[in-house]
Amino acid sequence: MSTIPWQDRPENSNDVMWRYSENPIIDRYAIPSSNSIFNSAVVPFGDGFAGVFRCDNKAVQMNIFAGFSKNGIDWDINHEPIVMQSGNTEMIESSYKYDPRVVFIEDRYWITWCNGYNGPTIGIGYTFDFKEFFQCENAFLPFNRNGVLFPQKINGKYAMLSRPSDNGHTPFGDIWISYSPDMKYWGEHRLVMKPSPFEQSAWQCTKVGAGPIPILTEDGWLMIYHGVINTCNGFRYAMGAALLETDAPEQMKYRTQPYLLGPAETYEMVGDVPNVVFPCAALHSIEEDKLAVYYGAADTVVAMAFGKLSEVIQFTKDNSL
Repeated sequence: MSTIPWQDRPENSNDVMWRYSENPIIDRYAIPSSNSIFNSAVVPFGDGFAGVFRCDNKAVQMNIFAGFSKNGIDWDINHEPIVMQSGNTEMIESSYKYDPRVVFIEDRYWITWCNGYNGPTIGIGYTFDFKEFFQCENAFLPFNRNGVLFPQKINGKYAMLSRPSDNGHTPFGDIWISYSPDMKYWGEHRLVMKPSPFEQSAWQCTKVGAGPIPILTEDGWLMIYHGVINTCNGFRYAMGAALLETDAPEQMKYRTQPYLLGPAETYEMVGDVPNVVFPCAALHSIEEDKLAVYYGAADTVVAMAFGKLSEVIQFTKDNSL
């Protein structure tokens, strides 16, 4: 198992999560064609890490690229986008791909992303080596975003979080869970979480969406998510956490009233889309009590934040709506 990236909490910080001092870890121009690189996914792989990265080119065409790292911080991202082969379907049409997530389940790495097929829906694919990739049937009808798989079957079925949406910059959004026997047909859709009332927790009052792959803990599934408020200056995205029941994750136990991390640094507040902290991946070690979250900042670069897993869980329980 690769050692996850880590940096101790700064001496002057009391925050439950803190930023990597060398943020951002991936610049917008990290590959020759890119206008921006953000909202990307990372997993342990071999003696290091592999990732799937959202790289918008200078025509602002959205696509996903594979990359590799020895330490999870310094990345070598392929200069050409992932080319999909047919998986469980011959229908692999896609007009864009963005905001990937990656998880290892059973014998392969599964990738989900926002797939352009007559509007945004949830694309699914898999790889064994991050060199060959196979695309499967889209999970849902348009319009949908933020498809996030659980890392193991629940009651014998694959499970995925998602956020039904519209075709534009959606001014609403709830988190739902759906189940599948085979990664092709999805059903049993259940509501997990709605935006909070403005008066109770305004940072997440417009829409919410799942972020990294949920983490199984003794207290249930830890789900890092993003919440959005619509301000006079547009949407503002921040990061929160929730705990879901282990065997019935449609049942939410706790969710943070205050955010864990919100836009505050220049690279989070200034970019193609200002005021965005958008978590897409997390590495963790229960034994070492460590959590490392990768997030897109201002829809422009990739940054990291750290926290003690036990402290994030306790904070979520102590500061719940």
